[in-house]
Amino acid sequence: MPSTLSFTHLSFAWPDGRTVFRDLTFALPSGLSGMVGRNGIGKTTLARLAVADLAPTAGSVARPDRFAYVPQHVALAVDDAVADVLGIGATVRALRAIEGGSTDPADYDAVADDWLVEERAHATLDALGLGNIGLDRRIGQVSGGEATLLAVGASLLAASDVLLLDEPTNNLDADARERLVEALVQRQGTTAVITHDRALLSRVERIGELREKADGSTELRWFGGAIAAFEEAVAAEQDGARQVVAGAVAHAARERRDLVARVESAGKRRRQAASARANAKVTRAGVKVKTDQAARTEARVRHVHEDRLDAATARLADARAAIERDRSIRIDLPLTAVPHRRVILRAAGLVTRTGECGDVSIVGPERIVIAGANGSGKTTLIETLLGTREPVVGTVAVRVPTGYLPQRLDLLDDALSVVDNVRRRAPEVAPQEVRDQLGKFQFRGAAADALAATLSGGERFRAALACVLLARPAPQLLVLDEPTNNLDFASQEHLAQALEGYGGALVVVSHDPAFVESIAPTRRWTLGEGLEDVPLQ
Repeated sequence: MPSTLSFTHLSFAWPDGRTVFRDLTFALPSGLSGMVGRNGIGKTTLARLAVADLAPTAGSVARPDRFAYVPQHVALAVDDAVADVLGIGATVRALRAIEGGSTDPADYDAVADDWLVEERAHATLDALGLGNIGLDRRIGQVSGGEATLLAVGASLLAASDVLLLDEPTNNLDADARERLVEALVQRQGTTAVITHDRALLSRVERIGELREKADGSTELRWFGGAIAAFEEAVAAEQDGARQVVAGAVAHAARERRDLVARVESAGKRRRQAASARANAKVTRAGVKVKTDQAARTEARVRHVHEDRLDAATARLADARAAIERDRSIRIDLPLTAVPHRRVILRAAGLVTRTGECGDVSIVGPERIVIAGANGSGKTTLIETLLGTREPVVGTVAVRVPTGYLPQRLDLLDDALSVVDNVRRRAPEVAPQEVRDQLGKFQFRGAAADALAATLSGGERFRAALACVLLARPAPQLLVLDEPTNNLDFASQEHLAQALEGYGGALVVVSHDPAFVESIAPTRRWTLGEGLEDVPLQ
């Protein structure tokens, strides 16, 4: 069996004919590697090919026996015990049976030589900050971030030769992120992480960038060093590419001028020949000979100049293809302004499933960030405020139209296209108007007709955000739960810029300090022992 994950002359195209990879060959090096690329470029598709969830159209994938994969959205059965998620459920139950007096040979076979399995499991959970979670706890009792960490813990416990993770720090608080990063840095073997988390990318040994080639397929290029070295190399490369484009533009312009001048010169000679014939300065036969010679010469020379112009235009196209295209989210948010004194939301004596919150309110276009450790109840609080969960005690009154973007982006119907998903929430809006608006979310032409089931993580975010912001009536209270998950660097920046123009009340759950700072929050609600409400401006 191979010792690492490798791709040999791999090609992949979707059933609709869209080519993603063409003749891709590489093997993951040992150590910790990061993989980046714009949203929709094919990062998750590559991961699905790695785990045989998708089959290549050509070429092959080789993986070792001990290979582990943690996807973007960890789907765990809510009734499973933590021990089962960690892959040691049968061993733990057999060990406890033996400790209780069992002499069944099947129990001894299940334990084999792993008598310290519980100690190893607890050490792994402690390293990930999950020391308070017992092996018998049910998954339905843990948060989304804790579920992700448990999936990572299972792969660490299995001591796989190759570990591939897709956006593993999504939904994790700062402490959990640091613990996870440290665990991955310390891990032996080959580890590859698809991520846009700058803190994680600052600890990797190398970065692989997926980038679109001129033929529309995707290539993978490796850069030594962490995020700072990668960005410096890419910036230098882009500067060089822009200089090549400038030279190619000038060269194409010269060739075009030469061709125009040649055509004008030929026209002048034709006019002179016509004048000579009219004035009978030469015989008719002589005029015809000269005219035919001029026509042949003109056609030959013009063909040469046209070939030169075509070549110059092709070089310009190649040069432009080397420059990254701006495919970031560009949103014109609807006019959702609310008066500064208007009460948007009021909750009295609120107690949620995860604890007491007391009296809270949102007035005018406030910007509130909700903070707290994983499992502290942030998502539970916003779902209770929005009415999708019933409070244990207390009342909640929301007085404006709301929009909610959940962590799991489960508001999309996978059987519908992007445009039809949006139209479900804005049925009275004309289809062409919906398509025009989707163009601002980078869903143009056929992309708007793609089924939600075929979208990448970043594309699903853009589609879900479009569903929320283009809904009718437009939201005057916008709630975003970890909105920067799965977004590439440029899209994170443009999302923050778009939210600068949002005129309604904004509530954000985020563990991304740079994003939180960019939206200029006016208040912070911190969940822990109750709800702490702190003004920030």
